[in-house]
Amino acid sequence: MNLAITQVDAFTPTPFQGNPAAICLTDGPVDETWMKHLAREMNLSETAFLYPVGEQFSLRWLTPAIEVDLCGHATLAAAHTLWESGRLDPNQAALFRTRSGLLTATRGSDGWITLDFPAQPAKSSLESSVIEMLDQALGANAISASSNGVDLLVELESETVLRQLAPDFTALKRLGGRGVIVTARSDSGFDFVSRFFAPAAGIDEDPVTGSAHCFLGPFWAEKLGRNELLAYQASERGGVVRVSVKGNRVQLAGQAVTVLHATLVVAAGPPNLRVS
Repeated sequence: MNLAITQVDAFTPTPFQGNPAAICLTDGPVDETWMKHLAREMNLSETAFLYPVGEQFSLRWLTPAIEVDLCGHATLAAAHTLWESGRLDPNQAALFRTRSGLLTATRGSDGWITLDFPAQPAKSSLESSVIEMLDQALGANAISASSNGVDLLVELESETVLRQLAPDFTALKRLGGRGVIVTARSDSGFDFVSRFFAPAAGIDEDPVTGSAHCFLGPFWAEKLGRNELLAYQASERGGVVRVSVKGNRVQLAGQAVTVLHATLVVAAGPPNLRVS
């Protein structure tokens, strides 16, 4: 029996934009070493592995280099795949058991998918020595810089500066943590724009990072004085995220489109393969 792999572009309605994720759905747990090998083979920012647990689904996310605790675009892509494949009714919420607790995804009448995630606001400002290292690695001066214990967040003076960044990824990797979010007020019709660099996780620049908006949402909600925000991640592929800050939760909404159905042959499957 062969194993189906679905590739979905998330936070976009247009193929070859947004952030691609590979979705691997099985009937139960599979070998962890094989999961790492498949994620490396897919060579996307995330490969999602899920299987049913009652009416919920276990969900894990792996980059080509590491397993991560939270991923927005691959969760959005996983929910999209469950509804599109008929595993879930479109009116039924997708419930995921993850390293970050129970996460939910719901589908609106307009086709947008809303994720309910934990807010990850700033915990501390960065020391001047770290900011100096960031400025040098980014090639731009930070207006402010903080950490939430997972990522670093750097505010820049303008969208133009943000879009023109050409970071030193080796230098960014030395800073530790998962990645560096850069952000600025938008002058192109959005509330704010961002980019996300994660060389330490094996991803120099992630196209659209849902989990980064768990940090960006509270930051811009406080700065702009409102909780409903429209964001654009200004990578080469780009993607739109609707952000709603609700206390210690952040709702992230986006669109998704399937671009590829593939079949993994048995010889490449995990030792304990059980196919959905």
